[in-house]
Amino acid sequence: MSEPRVLGGRYELGEVVGRGGMAEVHRGRDVRLEREVAVKTLRTDLARDPTFQARFRREAQSAAQLNHPAVVAVYDTGEDHLNGVAAPYIVMEYVEGQTLRDLLNDTQRLMPDRALEIISGVLKALAYSHRMGIIHRDIKPANVMLTQHGEIKVMDFGIARSVSDAQATMTQTAQVIGTAQYLSPEQARGEKVDARSDLYSTGCVLYELLTGRPPFSGDSPVSVAYQHVREDPIPPSRLNPDIPPAVDAIVLKSLAKNPDNRYDNADDMRADVERALGGIPVHATPVLENSPTQHLGPQTAATSLLGAGDRDPYADPDEDEGRKKKSRKAVLFTLLALGLVLAVIGGIVGYNAYLDRQREAALVAVPNVVKKTRIDAQQALEDKNFDVKVQEVFSTSVDKDTVISQTPPAGTRRDPEATTVTLKVSKGEEMVDVPKLEGKSRSEAEKELEKAGLEVGDISRESSEEKKGTVLSTSPDYGESVSKGSKVNLTLSSGTVEVPEVVGKSEAEAKAILGQEGFKVKVVRQETEDGEEGEVLAQSPEGGSDAEEGTRVTITVAKAPEETTPPPTPTATPSESSTCVPQPFCEDP
Repeated sequence: MSEPRVLGGRYELGEVVGRGGMAEVHRGRDVRLEREVAVKTLRTDLARDPTFQARFRREAQSAAQLNHPAVVAVYDTGEDHLNGVAAPYIVMEYVEGQTLRDLLNDTQRLMPDRALEIISGVLKALAYSHRMGIIHRDIKPANVMLTQHGEIKVMDFGIARSVSDAQATMTQTAQVIGTAQYLSPEQARGEKVDARSDLYSTGCVLYELLTGRPPFSGDSPVSVAYQHVREDPIPPSRLNPDIPPAVDAIVLKSLAKNPDNRYDNADDMRADVERALGGIPVHATPVLENSPTQHLGPQTAATSLLGAGDRDPYADPDEDEGRKKKSRKAVLFTLLALGLVLAVIGGIVGYNAYLDRQREAALVAVPNVVKKTRIDAQQALEDKNFDVKVQEVFSTSVDKDTVISQTPPAGTRRDPEATTVTLKVSKGEEMVDVPKLEGKSRSEAEKELEKAGLEVGDISRESSEEKKGTVLSTSPDYGESVSKGSKVNLTLSSGTVEVPEVVGKSEAEAKAILGQEGFKVKVVRQETEDGEEGEVLAQSPEGGSDAEEGTRVTITVAKAPEETTPPPTPTATPSESSTCVPQPFCEDP
């Protein structure tokens, strides 16, 4: 098995997890920090091309400036010299999850609320990158990651440019950079782009999340680009009836041909998305546009099919005059039609404003029912004509049948006819039964308590014939109902040991034998003439009896009696002597 390729002496390359037009992405490992990374390498067949090398390095520079939770982080960059070619690479955060492209392939389309939540995350990332002066320029489902925790990560700033770059146009000879299905009209025309171009592309992604198809499709990138410039998209609700008018308005505003008719910035668009999620009227109104004479910018190999044909220099003068008369009539009719259209637009705008006022008037502030009883909370909400949904949850801090929280929060203005207020209501403390632990070992008892959601309390020991460490009893007792998380006290067997017979042995021998069996020794000394000094005369408990390990055994040890001195014999004085003449001995008087 060949050794894995290592870049910069640090990044070990694993399997390929993604391929793009100019790069491959490997799953890798940073051997220095012992962490998983993603390593993006320029394709070897493009590594010799200065244009691709410059673009790849620009991606690294752009992404390295961004540090945001919704943007895939760049850790490091470098160059790997392979076959005499310096191939650049980028080391990035490794994200567990799937792209929106994978998600769409699996599910085709999403529910409106879920689609809006995803786009809100994309717009959060774009708002940050735009504030940092970076335009992404290639927002599409394949460049948006959805992590395993449901978070959004925007990646691949491969064609990003600084907002201040005066040459930041989207066309190059024989190439339109970016994916045609998500190109803004100004990108297709080769004009200078700004942050609103990213919002157009985001609108295309939202359109596809809602309907399962992009707003425009065709047989070639050129035909798709033409539609982005000339054609109006079909409102998403015509393809998916579940889409509400507010979401239609957001999509159509973001897909306006003229950037001035789109949202000013990502924050404004995200604010409307959040309003739609909350059931609040959005600021966007559908934009009616018809711009058949828009010019597509300097023609290149990528855009030449989008321009108008040149005028015929050999046209007949009479025909030309006829054309002028027809043109004047056409202008008149166009002005009349334009006036009619403006009147219609004015009527629509006025009517929409009227509807907005009516909707705003119909909104009701959601009352605060937190800490109320379940019955009182439901009554307060139903009095305001809100539907109520109750979710019961256990709580150690909130009384039973009391509201813990509510969604939407108190004070939010909502349409009662279209809003359900969800209440989380306390079920009180969760109660569990003390499991049967008698006869089990301490470790088994601890596992049973953990499984039941209980904790080990105080541990005491009693002498017993049961094996040492066996559970003798519990407090509370088996079967009692207690609060989850309560402590259960255990009484364990300390076990019993046979007391060795040490009578007749020396004190030193007795102490050694008893200590070896785990007993404590107390020595009592007794004077006696019956045994040798230091000999054990008696013990308590007696040898052969059972006692708990650690019990104190009292041994009585023989002690020689102390020697007594006889009292001195009295000496006779002259006054006390007899009248006998001193002899060798005198008889008693």
